[in-house]
Amino acid sequence: MRAAAFSILILTTAFAAEPALETARNRQDRAALEKAGQARAKAAKNAAGHYETAIAFSYLSEVALELRDKRQARTAAESGINAAKAAIAAEPANAEYHRLLGTLCGQVIPADPMAGFQHGRCAKEEIEKALRMNPKSALAWMSSGVGKFYLPAMFGGGVDLAMKDFQKAVAIDPKLAEGWMWIGLAHRKGNRNADARQALQKAKSLNPERIWIQQQLEKTPAQ
Repeated sequence: MRAAAFSILILTTAFAAEPALETARNRQDRAALEKAGQARAKAAKNAAGHYETAIAFSYLSEVALELRDKRQARTAAESGINAAKAAIAAEPANAEYHRLLGTLCGQVIPADPMAGFQHGRCAKEEIEKALRMNPKSALAWMSSGVGKFYLPAMFGGGVDLAMKDFQKAVAIDPKLAEGWMWIGLAHRKGNRNADARQALQKAKSLNPERIWIQQQLEKTPAQ
């Protein structure tokens, strides 16, 4: 559960991934995401191309974790990291590229906890950099919150701090389905199941095709 939930770091991107990628992610279609990532990797010639490649592999890593395939999740995340680094090399001032790199580094950890130190630092530093560059990025605030959600309070994390970041994310973008989903998960972790269901239902209304949101709603008690 923890590994699968962590994977949701990826989200809908501010630069709007292609509808085909969103559809495959919503349906947990690993074959389509893997094919898309490989095709984009071959065709990428500029920052935007590398970014789309990274998005495809990040979605694949997310879905693989949801389906408990840690090996594929790590392989996909590592491929995405290479693509995100290439995008940053081409356009280092792009905050979203740094946000995505931090997200991908975070995705490696549940697939391989031994990689936690190296990739945990990458995740934290890149997401913080994205927020410095663009403090109005809803995705960066959400990614920051996910990190805090799993980080113990003694190390500067905890569900209360995470909730503040999730709330900032949906304040910036009220239609961010993943933000509402994370608010729901934070409420559930705090044993506030009624509030959790309300937030998850909001997430589902914004993205009714997302299998993972529906699964989280089904796992949440009414009270």
